[in-house]
Amino acid sequence: MATINDFMELDIRVGEIIQVEIFEKARKPAYQLWVDFGDEIGTKKSSAQITQCYTKEELMGKQVLGVVNFPPRKIADFTSEVLVLGVYAQQGVILIQPEQLVKKGDKLG
Repeated sequence: MATINDFMELDIRVGEIIQVEIFEKARKPAYQLWVDFGDEIGTKKSSAQITQCYTKEELMGKQVLGVVNFPPRKIADFTSEVLVLGVYAQQGVILIQPEQLVKKGDKLG
């Protein structure tokens, strides 16, 4: 079982999606996301298999939660630097986002 200390090791922040591209080289349908986490962390890239529930246009400007302290992961020719969080639902992956607009870089606590 995971402990509270394991959870506290994760750095989960709010970011704003500022660019979305179709990830042509991904094995499963996915987007390449650029997420702005504010001045302290900056913009990070992520690969996300969320094409079933979101269009590129719907994602632009959306605030999301992401784990910013995982090591980068190479997916095809793209380096994913952050894990954007979502819920595996019947209709596909649904992104986790703040209920209200918050400052980029705010930390999950």
